[in-house]
Amino acid sequence: MQIAIVLFDQFTALDAVGPYEVLSRTPGAETFFVAEHTGPVRNDNASLALTADRTLAEVPRPDVVVVPGGPGQTPQMANPVLLDWLRAADTGSTWTTSVCTGALLLAKAGLLDGRRATSHWLALDALTGLGAKATGERVVFDGKYVTAAGVSSGIDMGLALLGRLTDDRTAQRVQLLMEYDPQPPYDAGSPDKAPADLVTEFRAHTRHSK
Repeated sequence: MQIAIVLFDQFTALDAVGPYEVLSRTPGAETFFVAEHTGPVRNDNASLALTADRTLAEVPRPDVVVVPGGPGQTPQMANPVLLDWLRAADTGSTWTTSVCTGALLLAKAGLLDGRRATSHWLALDALTGLGAKATGERVVFDGKYVTAAGVSSGIDMGLALLGRLTDDRTAQRVQLLMEYDPQPPYDAGSPDKAPADLVTEFRAHTRHSK
């Protein structure tokens, strides 16, 4: 089994590393970071680089595709190399997945038309505009397509998918070894729970940045 985690300039680190920490523990699986070119790829604040070991062309038919999000997703919406690879890889994949605004890339490639999907809460309108049925759920399965909401939800997506790839017991083992037992110090992790002024601030910033 091949698991391909896509990288591009200005990706969000946890979008890629969260699923990697879970899915790389799949028994018998090979997990690759892939990009248009091999070598280091910088995250959204340029302080961290992950290494793409394979080019997209070198991994044409992965069993699992994982697409992260991040500010760099926007220019990738016009990158035919990545979009064509996503379409081609999807024809043979068992699971095609995304985290955060990576769902917008799947949608732009035409893979989420009419499908239920999620993304970062600030990107749900854009996801709808690209033909998906956007929902604010944390992890959404629709056929072989699995989308996760913002950044940290990639870990949840990875565990849910690992349970499908193997079994519940294996996923529980990985969760326990990771000691993934979220107990956040603040209950402000969604727009429904966060202080209203923070939600308004981020929505305004998003509108102004377009």
